[in-house]
Amino acid sequence: MEEITKDIMIESPETMSKVFGKYDENIKLIEERLKVDVMVRGGALKIRGESRRVEAAVRVVEEMIRTIAGQGGITKDNTEYILTLQSKGLEKEYSALNDDIICYTMRGKPIRSKTLGQKRYIDAIRHNDIVFGIGPAGTGKTYLAMAMAITAFKNGEVDRLILTRPAVEAGEKLGFLPGDLQDKVDPYLRPLYDALFEIMGAEAFEKNMEKGLIEVAPLAYMRGRTLENAYIILDEAQNTTPEQMKMFLTRFGQGSKIVVTGDITQIDLPGGKRSGLKEVRRILRGIQDIAFIEFSQDDVVRHRLVQRIIEAYDRNDKAREKKLALELAEKPD
Repeated sequence: MEEITKDIMIESPETMSKVFGKYDENIKLIEERLKVDVMVRGGALKIRGESRRVEAAVRVVEEMIRTIAGQGGITKDNTEYILTLQSKGLEKEYSALNDDIICYTMRGKPIRSKTLGQKRYIDAIRHNDIVFGIGPAGTGKTYLAMAMAITAFKNGEVDRLILTRPAVEAGEKLGFLPGDLQDKVDPYLRPLYDALFEIMGAEAFEKNMEKGLIEVAPLAYMRGRTLENAYIILDEAQNTTPEQMKMFLTRFGQGSKIVVTGDITQIDLPGGKRSGLKEVRRILRGIQDIAFIEFSQDDVVRHRLVQRIIEAYDRNDKAREKKLALELAEKPD
C-alpha cells in the first residue's frame, strides 16, 4: 500500500493544542487506532501513513476541529467516539450533535446529545407520545429524558412533572432504614432528584414540589390515576412486572407524554418474575406514536471503562449461554 503525507492547516495555536489534547492523548489515540504518524510542522498538522488510513485520519481531525469550533473543546472520549463513527463511515454525522442543545444546567453547561443513539432518542421524544429508551448503564437515558421533561415544563408545554420508579430492592434490604415510607423509598429515587437539582435548581424544585407541580414517587402510587397534561418518566422499567407496566401505561391522559427507560440486562425482580419492559417491547412495537430506541455500548458516555466493562459482561453472558446450550445438547433424552 502506497504511503502518503497529508497536511491540515490549523492557524490557531489554541485549536492545535486542543486537537492534540492533554499530554497529546487525542493524537496518540488517532495514531494507535489508525496506524498513522502525526506531527506538527510550521502550523500544519502532517499525517503520514498508508493512503486509506491517512484519509481516514484527515476526516477524523477535520471533525475534531469542527467540534472544537462548536463546543469550545474536545475530550479523549469525544475523539474515541469520532473514531468509532469513522470505522462505520459516519464521522460527518458527529457535527449535528453540536447544534442540538436541549437546555442548560443551573451552571450554564449546555445539555446536548453526545452520541448518534442519544440524538435518535431525543428526536423520538420530540415526535412521539410514548418513547421507550432501552440500553446499558451510562447511555444517558434517564438524564436526557429529565432534561426534555424539565424543558417542556419550563416552556409551559405541560402542567406538571411526574417521575417514578418501581421500588425493587437490588439485592439489598432497605426495610431497616429509619423514617416513614417516603424516607425509605427516597434511595430508589435519588438519581431523579440529582438530575432535577442540576438542571432545575434545588430552590425551584422545592417550590414546584410544594405546589404539587412536581411529583417524585414509587410506581405503586400511580395506580388508579389518570395523568393529564403531564410529562411522565418511568425509570428502571426493567424492574416492573407485565401487570405494573400495563397499569402504568394506561394512566396516560390527554396532553401528556411518557418516557420509559430501562436496562434489560439488569433485572432485579425476585423469583424469576417476567420483566414488563421485555414484554412491552414485543407487544407494542409498531404502534404509531410509540417509539423504541435501543442504545448500544457505543452510546455509553460515562468513563470509557464502563463501555469495556459492559462488553466484557456481554462476552461472558454469551459464553455462558453457549456452554449451557452445549450441555443441554449432550444430555441423553
